[in-house]
Amino acid sequence: MGVVDVFDAVAGTYDEARRRLVPCFDSFYGTAVQVAAPPLRAALAAGRTPEVLDLGAGTGLLSLLLAATVPGVRLTLVDAAPAMLARAADQLRARSVPHRTVRADLVDPLPPGRYDAVVSALAIHHLDDDGKRALYRRAAGALVPGGVFVNAEQVAGPNPALDRRYDEVWTARITELGSPPEEIAAARERMRHDRPSSVADQCRWLTEVGLADVDCFFKEWRFAVFGGHAR
Repeated sequence: MGVVDVFDAVAGTYDEARRRLVPCFDSFYGTAVQVAAPPLRAALAAGRTPEVLDLGAGTGLLSLLLAATVPGVRLTLVDAAPAMLARAADQLRARSVPHRTVRADLVDPLPPGRYDAVVSALAIHHLDDDGKRALYRRAAGALVPGGVFVNAEQVAGPNPALDRRYDEVWTARITELGSPPEEIAAARERMRHDRPSSVADQCRWLTEVGLADVDCFFKEWRFAVFGGHAR
């Protein structure tokens, strides 16, 4: 199965497992929202509708959190998995959040427009390093001046020994949180498609594409939130 089929197959249960499979769920997603929110609030204060582009949006989890934190945003969700996008659209419609969905791969051109925030959660690690760098360049170019790019991501360790330790800690934590063996096995099957990169490399790539104030705002083992602002 390809990566799209793998994620479409779990669209109905994906959100339910997040708090087990992302042990630092609240801090991880909460930090992403905290970093993304200021330019959105600034747009509202200026009388504009804040525009958000969510890359690899999946079931819309990050978009829903942003819409709840900054009411009045308009969302564009991009994902290649139709069942995941349909789940996201259902949840956003139920909350009357203005949005559009775009079925596209992360290597495709971004939807036209300029955005106050370009965000992503647990998606870009499916690209190889060249693909990540190219996407970061497109994302930076899609931001309004002062807009923010935020990636809440699964990352690689800076060396193989630490990467193995990341996996040991993750396995222990999700087991403690009640992930049954079949859920862990399914997660590992999806992880066969992963190509994570280190935080240091990705922050450097964001600087190279012209973003300012690039930083890692949160990190707990393999989960990190990093990004920067358009100048």
